[in-house]
Formats: sequence, C-alpha cells, structure tokens
Amino acid sequence: MKLNQRLERRLLQGPRPRLRELGTIVRVTRELFRGFRRLHFVGPCVTVFGSARVVEGSFEYDTARMVARRLGEEGFSIITGGGPGVMEAGNRGARDAGVVSIGCNIRLPHEQKPNDHLDVSIDFNYFFVRKVMLVKYSYAFVVMPGGFGTMDELFEALTLIQTGKINDFPVVVMGTVFWRDLQEQLDAMVDRGMIDRSDLDLVVVTDDVEEAVAHIRRVARDRFALRPQLRPIRALGESK
Repeated sequence: MKLNQRLERRLLQGPRPRLRELGTIVRVTRELFRGFRRLHFVGPCVTVFGSARVVEGSFEYDTARMVARRLGEEGFSIITGGGPGVMEAGNRGARDAGVVSIGCNIRLPHEQKPNDHLDVSIDFNYFFVRKVMLVKYSYAFVVMPGGFGTMDELFEALTLIQTGKINDFPVVVMGTVFWRDLQEQLDAMVDRGMIDRSDLDLVVVTDDVEEAVAHIRRVARDRFALRPQLRPIRALGESK
C-alpha cells in the first residue's frame, strides 16, 4: 500500500495513541502550510471540476477548455485538480489564454499524474486539505460532468454557500443533459421541504460558455470589485 494511502486511512480509522495523532496533526498542518505558501500569489482564480475520464474531442473536454480560456481572457487564473480529462482541459484553456495554470493533484493508489499544462503544481495526500485550497483561492466554480469526486466538490461548495461559510460564490454547472436528473432531484428536495426554493438560485446550469463567463464576471468581478489583470506566466519558482 502506498504511503499516502496509508496516511489518509490512518486518519480515518478512529482513535489511535495520542503521539500518533499528534504526528497526523503535524503532517496535515505541514500540508496546509505548503498549500497556502504556494498559492498565496496566484491571483484571483476560477476552479474547473469534472471527470478525469473524458478525452479530447468530447463535449466535456472541449467545453472545459473553452470556458477556461474565456475566463483566462477575463483575467482569472485557472485552478484544477491537476489530473487528466476535464482537469487537463481546464489547464490547457488557461495556457491558451496566457494566464497562470494551477493544479492541486491528489496522490492516489493508481498514481494520478499531473497533466502537462501546469505552471504551478502541488501534490496533496489528504482530500480535505486539497478541497480547502480549491475553495480558498477561487472566486467561482465551473463544474463539468463527473463522478463521485465531482459530486462531492459540487455539493460541498453549495453547502458552504447555503450555510453562509462563503458568500456570493458563483457556481456554474455545464452540461444540461447530464445534470437533468440532478435538477429533478433538487426539485424533489424543494417539494419535500429539504431545501428552500431560493437555494436553487445558488447554481446556474447551462451549455453556453458565454453565459457561464458572464455570470462569473457579474458576480465574482463586479460584485466583489475585482479587476484581475492579464499577466505573463511567471516561473514556477516564483510562486513557491
């Protein structure tokens, strides 16, 4: 079993001797510190989520690349999970636009490798630390079709917004056909009183890249008075 897999399993296996628990706290703190240090100067970012299993030429890949490029042209850096599929497409779009392309890669048993379109690449052992980085340094999320991990990231963001942990945070979900069943499930949650009707306004579902970009521009730029500036890609060492 790989070391990183053992580390996260130990964290979640219940109480252990206190010195071992202290060791876990130190490792988690070190990983948080390293992430904060590396990402502190990357500028306003938008995170692109989605499946690692899609390929170039698919709707998911090509749309993710296009929306990332357009957001880059608005002056946003692009941050992804750093792997293949939609993540690679998002980082390629950032490169197309000439903005900083960032990957927060998770170490997995099957050795997910960072893609080839990154200016800043950080590896994490702990999923929850990685998710902190993807939220902390982003001003919006773009969510493409994906699996368990994508759903986890989407609903964590919506929960944080709904509970006021983050405010006025744009979430754009792209791929209306793929997400149709989920929209019906959300309507069922409203009908059963599990969420409020107004909670549905927390997410925009579209296939239109320009609609997605306009929504993020309106909320993340205008409401927060952000004025991102396009800038040349800096050497990786400058962001360490």
